[in-house]
This record gives sequence, structure tokens and C-alpha cells, in this order.
Amino acid sequence: MARESIVLLKNEHNVLPLTSRVRKLAVVGPLADDRAAVLGCWAGQGRSEDAVSILQGIVATAEPDVEIMFCRGWREETAEPDIAQAVDIVRQCETAVVVLGETADMSGENNSRTSIELPSGQLELLKAIHATGVPVVLVLVNGQPLALEWADRHIPAIVEAWHLGTQAGMAVADILFGKHNPSGKLPITFPRSTGQIPIYYSAKKTGRPGLKRYADSEVEPLYPFGYGLSYTRFEYDRLSISSTEIKAGDTITVSARITNAGTMEGAETVQLYICDEAASITRPVKELKGFAKISLKPGESHLVEFRLSAEQLGFFNADGRYVVEPGRFTVWIGPDSRGGLCGTFSVIP
Repeated sequence: MARESIVLLKNEHNVLPLTSRVRKLAVVGPLADDRAAVLGCWAGQGRSEDAVSILQGIVATAEPDVEIMFCRGWREETAEPDIAQAVDIVRQCETAVVVLGETADMSGENNSRTSIELPSGQLELLKAIHATGVPVVLVLVNGQPLALEWADRHIPAIVEAWHLGTQAGMAVADILFGKHNPSGKLPITFPRSTGQIPIYYSAKKTGRPGLKRYADSEVEPLYPFGYGLSYTRFEYDRLSISSTEIKAGDTITVSARITNAGTMEGAETVQLYICDEAASITRPVKELKGFAKISLKPGESHLVEFRLSAEQLGFFNADGRYVVEPGRFTVWIGPDSRGGLCGTFSVIP
């Protein structure tokens, strides 16, 4: 379950999975050996002594001839980064796995934060390690979205590991070393900065969509709802809509072909979104209406079909009645809420 929950956010130049070429690996960060953090804020009766830390998982999974050098890169007495120690360790290695994010008490009920940037000092530590020139894999342990714009611009590989529970360390290690191909998708939008909140994929349409902008940032989120990468590559084509018109009580089929165009077997969650172009009340710019997870071998293709009923296109109107109004709908099939193959159909009276 923990492996299935991990989301690969970035993997530039195929830094991951770590291969046999890596003989000396640095593991750095205040959360790398924190067994309470991987349980998170909703641990219940979970005990930290039963949890496998990310460092423990890496040590247990790496090949015996891989030398692992660890430092927290953190001064416990002052709660500040120990830059010199971290840089010294990283410079001796070929790759650095940096484990940052939120401790168990930084999210959850009655633990709100006014900023969702990396907690104080952690970004400074990450920048110093990046400056060494050693390839960096950032592993995030957190209970909510984080604002990661600097990391996304500079760090080649980013793994979202959440608070995964007692087997967190083993699950993360399986992803890092390629024993499991990541297939998780984001269940929430990641903003570029705290100032973009609230941000969500199904926001209502505005009266002036062309003028939606920020003076100091891009409008789009850093990572959209439904987003997640794999160690292989999936291609979408051949969108088909069984009918251009549908009446109340009818059903149409929307389908697309998905092909594993990479070199590794992998799983993909194919997503179906719609938009009601005009209605008696304001409708969302996009709504998730279906998803299907498929597993494909390299070169294998699969036709994914979604049955979409007219009933699924309705909403509660201004009088509180559930109605299906006539009009045009846009439909997408894609890997996330940002886009994909697009077509249209209409509901007729």
C-alpha cells in the first residue's frame, strides 16, 4: 500500500531508479532516520519503534557493495542545518538522497501552518547540497502539499512519500532502487507558493477567464490534481466518443488507446474529465468523472473505455433540484487534470 501511494513528481535525466553505477550514496536530512515522521499526524496507536525509517529501508535494500554515508545535516540543539557536515558527506558520494518535509506534528487537526514552504532551514540545506554538483534525489515526507518551486527548478528527481506508515522505509527504497515502478497520482493540487491557496482543479469558472493572472507568478499550479510520473512513458491516442448527442437516460462511451512507449512494465491511472460549457448556474472548469488503473508491458497498448451517463452530467440547480440541462460538454481523457485528448458532445432535450 505504501509503494502504491508514492508519487514521482520529477525525474529529469532519468536520475531514478538508482542503478549499479552508484557505488557511494549519501543519505542526508533531518527526516531520513525519523521513524515518528513516517507515521504522520494520524498514527493512532502506531508506535515509532515499529516503523522502518527511510534510512533503514535504503540500507536494507541497497546492494551489499554500495557504501552508504549518512548524516542528518541538522543541529538538534539549535534546530538549524549543519551545512558543512552535509556538504562534506555529499562531496564524497556519486548521488545524494535528501529527505526533507514535515515532522508528524506539522500537519493534521489543529496543526495548521501559515506557510507551506519547506520548514525553516531545510531549503537552505537543500540549496547547499545542490551547489556541490552531485545529483540530488529529494524525498518528501509530509502530510499536505508543499510549495516546491525552487526544488522543481533545480533538483532533478523529486519523490513524494507522504506519511506512509510502518513500512515507509522499505517502500521508498523499492522505488529508489527500481524494484517497484512508481504509479501514484496526486489526490490534491500542489501550488507554486502559499499565496496561490486556495487552488484546486475543479474551481468554478470566472466571468473574466482571460484576465486571470498573478503579477509575480504563473497562474497554473506546480503539480496538478491527478499528476504522477513513472519510470516508463505512456502515450495517449485514438480518442473516440460513441455519439455526439445524448438524451436524458442515455449513456455514451468515451475511449482512448494507451500505449507503454517506454522500456519498463508500469501502471497508469487513466482519467476522464468533463466540462459543462454553459448552465443555469456556474459550473467547474473541469470535473473528474472516472478513472481506471491499467498495467502495461513495454510496447503494449490497451483501449480504455468509460461509460458516461446523462445522469452523471447533472447538478443541483438554484432551487436545490438535481437537473440535467441540455447543452455542450467538453470531455478529456488524460494522465492528470491538466489536459489530454479532448472532444465534445451535446445533451439534447
